[in-house]
Amino acid sequence: MDSTFRLDGKVALVTGASRGLGFGIAEALKGAGATVVGTSRDREAASRVAGQMGSVPVVMDVTDVASVRAGVDLVASEYERLDILVNNAGLNVPQGVFDVDEENWDAVLDTNLKGAFFVAQAAARCMVAGGEGGRIVNVASQAGVVGIEERSAYGASKAGVLLLTKVLAIELAPHGITANSVAPTFVSTELTRATLEDPNWRERILSRIPLGRVGEVEDVAAAALYLASPAAAMVTGHTLLVDGGWTAW
Repeated sequence: MDSTFRLDGKVALVTGASRGLGFGIAEALKGAGATVVGTSRDREAASRVAGQMGSVPVVMDVTDVASVRAGVDLVASEYERLDILVNNAGLNVPQGVFDVDEENWDAVLDTNLKGAFFVAQAAARCMVAGGEGGRIVNVASQAGVVGIEERSAYGASKAGVLLLTKVLAIELAPHGITANSVAPTFVSTELTRATLEDPNWRERILSRIPLGRVGEVEDVAAAALYLASPAAAMVTGHTLLVDGGWTAW
């Protein structure tokens, strides 16, 4: 069974890979044998993750379609193939319903939903041209399944990602490409530190997770690795919740 989780000879693209979930997922794919290219919209961060992964640096702003296409084309040109995409780049601006402004709404939706689609579109074109199928893994959220306070824009964007995943799965299946989502609960990263260090928020979060703890990067990376691997060859259009039971209530 060990071989069914190996990614030797595969080329993977992970967006938003310079830190947090993205970096953890990139490390997991690399550990399974893949050549991993991690993107960042920051040039210095892109160069740093390229050094850590031993791959070409790719500066990509997922809200800019021209930037997306140029980044994916660079990977395909450099490695002559693209087998795996992990759509990880994301943004959250917590705001109450009466505080959400148009600028932040657009920034969250453009990053999380528009960005996910156009990166998937560009990557899928490369996979189809390669003729060997592929894997698309979208990093969604439990917030796309259940409502969470102060996350109207974020929840709407991630719910869109879950539906987008199903459409991609249907349309890309004839080309041997699977599309799935990983939907984590609150995960301990730099981006969630402020929330998790707030006693009231932490108590509220833990009270909703039957397993009694927040997620770790490794929890999500393992799920993404599974969906990117040959072990998940018959899984498509699925959302794998990594939420400690939050959505089981």
